Amino acid sequence: MRAVITGGGVLGQEMARALANATNEVTLVEADDELVARLREHTKAQIVHGDACDPAILEQAGTLKADIVVAVTGDDEDNLVTALLAKRYFDVPKVVARVNNPENEWLFTDAWGVDVAVSSSSTLLSLIQEATGSAETVNLLRLDNAGVNLIETSLNDLSLAVGMKLAEVHLPPGTVVATVVRNGEPHVPDGNFVFAAGDEILLVSETATSTEVESAFQRPPR
Repeated sequence: MRAVITGGGVLGQEMARALANATNEVTLVEADDELVARLREHTKAQIVHGDACDPAILEQAGTLKADIVVAVTGDDEDNLVTALLAKRYFDVPKVVARVNNPENEWLFTDAWGVDVAVSSSSTLLSLIQEATGSAETVNLLRLDNAGVNLIETSLNDLSLAVGMKLAEVHLPPGTVVATVVRNGEPHVPDGNFVFAAGDEILLVSETATSTEVESAFQRPPR
């Protein structure tokens, strides 16, 4: 999947890191000179320096071939302009935009090219799920203060863990299942909890990667 993210702040960086771990082609657009320099040193995504409200910058970022554009700057006007350009000018299939001021939420509709509006208080999990779509397992973010990773994986009919109890799943060392969302309802599982297709599993781990979690819950590709 080709993703263009506008805004290199904390949310944009976490989004780029998560999608890069899911083996997608990711480009991050940022206007601030100093931030761009840091991003190029520490971010796997391709970095484009410029204003995402400029169609030429969006084109340079590969928006013509993008499957999704995620506008997550700290400025609602910028996010709306980017969303409108992405949808109307570049015909991007899915556009996600961040709402910083709740009073502006009514503007973030398809009239402005927004398919999914995400408030600044929404969890990163929601944003990742909307953005990645087909990705079964994704490393959501690194909680540096706690020294742990937050990882999400979704089960389908072919997933290895379907029909298994939690106690039967070989989790990576230092990894625990925090929550299982089933039919929109969160559950805190014990060892006897049986996984089913459609479950969305949120794990916390000290060292495990999304690939290791994938191996525990999903069947290897043929």
